[in-house]
Amino acid sequence: MFCNQCEQTARGEGCEKWGACGKSPEVNALQNLLIYALRGLSEVANRVSKQGIDTRQTDIFICKTLFSTLTNVNFDSDRFVNYINESIVLRDNLQADFALETGSSLIDFVPANSLEDLVRQGQDAELEFITQSQNNVDIFSLKLTILYGLKGIASYAYHAARLGQEDEAVYTFIRQTLAELGSQDKSLNEWLAIALNLGKINLRVMELLDAGHTLNYGHPIPTKVPLNPKIGKAILISGHDLKDLEKLLQQTENKGITVYTHGEMLPAHGYPKLKQKYPHLYGHYGTAWQNQTREFAEFPGAIVMTTNCLMPPHQSYRDRVFTCGCVGYAGLVHLDDDDFALAIETALKLPGFTAASEPRSVMTGFARHAVMSVAEDLIDAVKKGDIRHLFLVGGCDGAKPTRNYYSEFVEKVPADCLVLTLACGKFRFFDKELGDIGGIPRLMDVGQCNDAYSAIHITLAMAKAFNVDVNQLPLSMILSWYEQKAVAILLTLLYLGIKNIRLGPTLPAFISPRVFALLQRNYNLQAIATPEADLAACLQE
Repeated sequence: MFCNQCEQTARGEGCEKWGACGKSPEVNALQNLLIYALRGLSEVANRVSKQGIDTRQTDIFICKTLFSTLTNVNFDSDRFVNYINESIVLRDNLQADFALETGSSLIDFVPANSLEDLVRQGQDAELEFITQSQNNVDIFSLKLTILYGLKGIASYAYHAARLGQEDEAVYTFIRQTLAELGSQDKSLNEWLAIALNLGKINLRVMELLDAGHTLNYGHPIPTKVPLNPKIGKAILISGHDLKDLEKLLQQTENKGITVYTHGEMLPAHGYPKLKQKYPHLYGHYGTAWQNQTREFAEFPGAIVMTTNCLMPPHQSYRDRVFTCGCVGYAGLVHLDDDDFALAIETALKLPGFTAASEPRSVMTGFARHAVMSVAEDLIDAVKKGDIRHLFLVGGCDGAKPTRNYYSEFVEKVPADCLVLTLACGKFRFFDKELGDIGGIPRLMDVGQCNDAYSAIHITLAMAKAFNVDVNQLPLSMILSWYEQKAVAILLTLLYLGIKNIRLGPTLPAFISPRVFALLQRNYNLQAIATPEADLAACLQE
């Protein structure tokens, strides 16, 4: 196997024997074969869509199954075998009424009948993709960047579609780009243009997801969230999918169960149509995904995983972990059709919390609507010099000790500066008491990684208010990355022309030195150094 799609890849180069995430070589091969099959399905869907054929079912399937190949989403071989076979059925059904030219290995691909042979096909597909660009490592680097960015876009598009927000242009881009990945006649600049266009499309997808969240659940409002559990039966829900959370809340009403969020679900407490309608959505338990093996073992109730990031579960708690949507792990119970009955039944059998603890809380809900409601005060404070600089410190968390950089950075931010944060990287410092400046909190949680649109909207609105280019704002972006949604967001920031981004804790293994040099020259994209050095540089820019 070879996989370098996440930040914690082995030796900073690529996982070859077993994934650092816990992914087996077998699952890796099946994921590669699924992508191969999706490329063929996309090629057919592209052709028939030009004839006016509706491909929405196919588009949703492509997004869902690409989502399943993200880091820490699905580890279940059987699910991937089913996805591969479903993709072939969809492909053949689409082309049944069209005499498509043969000779394309993607269109003509026939999956094997045995698991062993499917794995071999997946290994062959992986080798073919690598060798297609073996004479140009920079083009291969951009192809990987695009593939990983597509996975991020697909995950956001799938979330948005579940909330009633879709755009045919997004689906068309995903299909066309998947089908083009095997192209060998494009220049480096052409692949770079595709990558930046991916950033443009991702901006649209994040806009759709933002609309899905706010139209369904209202604009987030600043909300105090308890960190201390209360006595009683409990369910913990992790991941990102607010639709799954809503369904769980509906099904746990009046059952004597308290629902706690975990990880990226923390910002859900800021949505008024969730928090106000369902009082049993009470508090937050735990921190970021990489701590779940300890936190899940200590949680005395049922646990529901809605999206990434699932870690291979320990025996001590795996009988009370349930997956839904794209998430999967062999041996765990998967909940289909938004039916959480088994998780609820399990929670009622478990003891739940039997003792209260000292009250603690954090604030969330500082999304674009909340921040812009105090925009005049914020802008006035900046003009007066009361606020010297703003830092967006956000992104993915992970297990590497070098990620302590982000908590140290925030701790060292001067008292006349604000920190905006989003995604699970905030759990390094989300409970810090930083105070306020003229009533404006110095630490504001914008939301999930899915809410990057809010941070972008705030940035662009500030540039407009100050009548300056976005790169002239007293604002610095200090980002951490882990998986493929972060790749899509970074490409969006580059598409928008945002410069001087600091990225860490390490640079992506799939970015070749020449490609990174190109991004550094055009955008001054740079690796993080030390908190002290980066703070000093940012305050001088």
